[in-house]
Amino acid sequence: MVRLPLTPADVERGQRLGALLRRARGARSILETALDAGVSPETLRKIESGRVATPAFPTIAAIADVLGLSLDAVWAEISRAEPDAAPARSGTGAPERLAS
Repeated sequence: MVRLPLTPADVERGQRLGALLRRARGARSILETALDAGVSPETLRKIESGRVATPAFPTIAAIADVLGLSLDAVWAEISRAEPDAAPARSGTGAPERLAS
C-alpha cells in the first residue's frame, strides 16, 4: 500500500493530537498509559511527539479511553480551524465529528 505524503495540515493536526494526549496524560507514565491502552510505549511516544501524525483510529480510541477523553473532545481539539481557515464541515452544514 502506498501512503500519500502528509500535508502541512496533517502534520499540524498530528502535533495538536500529541500535545492533547501529553496534557491529558499528566504525570502518568508513558509505559503505564500505553500498556493500559494496549499499544506499545514507543507508539504512544511517537504519537505524542507528532512523529506519527495519522495514527490508526482504534489506537487513538484506546488511548483516549484510558485517559478519560471523549472522541468528540479529541476531534474538536485536533480539527480546530486556523484563524484564516473556514471550519471543516460536512455536506449537512454541521461540523464533522468522529463516531463514538
